[in-house]
Amino acid sequence: MKVAIVGVSGAVGQEFLRVLDERNFPMDELVLFGSKRSAGTMYTFRGKQIEVKLLQHNDDFKGIDIAFTSAGAGTSKEFADTITKFGAVMIDNSSAFRMDNDVPLVVPEVNAADALERPRGIIANPNCTTIQMVVALEAIEKLSHIKKVHVSTYQAASGAGAAAMDELYEQYRQILANEPVTIEKFAYQLAFNLIPQVDVFTENGYTKEEMKMYNETRKIMHSDVKVSATCVRVPALRAHSESIWVETERPISVEEAREAFANGDGLILQDNPAEKDYPMPLFIAGKDPVYVGRIRKDLSNENGLTFWIVSDQIKKGAALNAVQIAEYLIKVKNA
Repeated sequence: MKVAIVGVSGAVGQEFLRVLDERNFPMDELVLFGSKRSAGTMYTFRGKQIEVKLLQHNDDFKGIDIAFTSAGAGTSKEFADTITKFGAVMIDNSSAFRMDNDVPLVVPEVNAADALERPRGIIANPNCTTIQMVVALEAIEKLSHIKKVHVSTYQAASGAGAAAMDELYEQYRQILANEPVTIEKFAYQLAFNLIPQVDVFTENGYTKEEMKMYNETRKIMHSDVKVSATCVRVPALRAHSESIWVETERPISVEEAREAFANGDGLILQDNPAEKDYPMPLFIAGKDPVYVGRIRKDLSNENGLTFWIVSDQIKKGAALNAVQIAEYLIKVKNA
């Protein structure tokens, strides 16, 4: 088993190294690729030093079984043929191929088998906000078909990369020191603020991030569900939170929902309001599952249910989900 990581120097690339090691992913060799800026950098993996190779159009992917790519949509589009031409499965973390009909969009807890049909040798990893939401929605969908979803997201700085996390730290330091505030990664100062925009606006008034949640959810769940999202950047460092309202075909009781979440694949139920026990990003950063709490009946609709979820979007929302796809492929191949 020969594995490659493309874009290893970024936040998600670094998370790939940690997740592959944590999960003892079966491999004989790991090859790292990066841009001109990161080529030549050395990373330690399982006690070995590995030098980052320059990503270029050559035969470097000969013999690679699985390539995890996280270097942006432009790079993924440019190098997809180079990466897959010798038979490597490309598990892509960018937005490049998510809505292509001939590329499966996979969250293993929901639609793992879709990964087996990949005409172009590419599997797309969904957007981070979509991944954690559909893991939770799947538990409810098994009880009754979900017709509508309203969701507000509370997205951490890390969703914009490692440099954005550094900027948030620096902004707090600058404010406390009465220095001018550096604003580069976001449209506005994020420290002590909320920004009700993630990604660019589209013609219908929704951002691309919000439309990803609409379109990707339908593709992953093979569903006619309608998703209306408002995505907000918040000054948390890591782990995205989401406030979710669903309308199902039949009423779902809180007890039914709690049991479904407690038994759901990839979910942890953390819902004890009397003890002030509910998921929060500060405590969930670095953890694998999607945490669910604040489960209530909707007061305005008898078929409505509302709940709160938190998950580490660099982990489950990116690297871990991709590695779980690869684990599924290996398991099926060996079955």
